[in-house]
Amino acid sequence: MARTESLNLPMGFKAPDFDLWNPKLHKKQTLQELKSPKATIVMFICNHCPFVIHIADKLSELSSKFISNGVSVIGINSNDVINYTADSPENMVITAEKYGFEFAYLYDETQEIAKAYKAVCTPDIYVFDSELKLRYHGQFDASRPGNDVPVTGIDLSNAVDAVLSGNYEIEMQIPSIGCNIKWKA
Repeated sequence: MARTESLNLPMGFKAPDFDLWNPKLHKKQTLQELKSPKATIVMFICNHCPFVIHIADKLSELSSKFISNGVSVIGINSNDVINYTADSPENMVITAEKYGFEFAYLYDETQEIAKAYKAVCTPDIYVFDSELKLRYHGQFDASRPGNDVPVTGIDLSNAVDAVLSGNYEIEMQIPSIGCNIKWKA
């Protein structure tokens, strides 16, 4: 299990637009149609990563809460599915159903969107404000596979609460740690 830390991005970084395939809905979706006037969470995740699997149940629970409060939640899988077949679009649908993901789970086949966001690991989590400016880029919480820290999603929850209250100066931004994105050769 290779541990890769998310990159440090400048706050205010504008969310790059995208037009990506949603395997569950059998159609493409754009950032413009999925974004929220309150806050938008973009997460680079995948089906097989132990770090993502470790938080998947709580991620699903919190995402449902965020969505019910008018926050947009978007998951993007950018892994190379030729060499990592567990991350195929078909398996994305199975994963979404298994964990009850209510959010759009999109497939970045070209990996261009991951590069545009400077995503490097799964999970790699971003919170954008109503103008799609980056306000948080960090960990879900301090729990990792095997470290016996409970999975709470507290870091992401605090960041979303701050953005919703208009506080864009989020002090605690600890990089996410996860598997590296599986880049195509």
